[in-house]
Amino acid sequence: MIKKFKKQKQQINTQETELTIPNHIAIIMDGNGRWAKNKKMPRIKGHYEGMQTVKKITRKANDLGVKYLTLYAFSTENWSRPEDEVKYLMKLPVDFLKTFLPELIEKNVKVTTIGFTDQLPKHTKNAINEAIEKTKHNTGLNLVFALNYGGRAEIVHAVKALYKEVEQGKLSVDQITEENIEKSLFTSNMPDPELLIRTSGEERLSNFLIWQSSYSEFVFTKTLWPDFDEQSLIDCLKIYQSRQRRFGGL
Repeated sequence: MIKKFKKQKQQINTQETELTIPNHIAIIMDGNGRWAKNKKMPRIKGHYEGMQTVKKITRKANDLGVKYLTLYAFSTENWSRPEDEVKYLMKLPVDFLKTFLPELIEKNVKVTTIGFTDQLPKHTKNAINEAIEKTKHNTGLNLVFALNYGGRAEIVHAVKALYKEVEQGKLSVDQITEENIEKSLFTSNMPDPELLIRTSGEERLSNFLIWQSSYSEFVFTKTLWPDFDEQSLIDCLKIYQSRQRRFGGL
């Protein structure tokens, strides 16, 4: 059975407008390269500025009372990018957490990841694992980084795990249900996102949370990720609030 969204009653007064705050916001952070190109800068400069945006949006989401913020940081397809760019992207989590982890701890933010993180370089894994360990008891915003993540690969991984249980006699074929597949996904311990935002003007999922976003509201903005700020997030929330979520009903 597909997970049902809990009605989010939390509201906040922002600029004299009452906003309904989703439990879970997912963001495809797109446009770093184009931002840098527009300014005649190296692509890695765009990624650096994108990291600063992550800090701003994390702070704002935490202030608004969002429970889960999932950020598409590195996909399974991103390994095909130029080697120097990939190396920099693998260093970014280290730099990000080195400068931002103390604030995350102070603000009661919990850091987690989804994806095939065992395949990441050792220095990247070490930084992530340190952040996870130091924030594991925090009870505020869950800051979720999708690292080496791909939605199709996630589903295949889940089905293989269930098939293994069938082989071992722990599960019958009839028990390979939507509910049990969901329990085998990386996101099994979190609600599905009510709101999915993509920056840069592109209007596709790019293999991100393809199972979990079945009933998500999509907001596509032309703003490039390094330019996406607190007001941009508020604007997306206003669009989300204007939608009628029927979940297939009337």
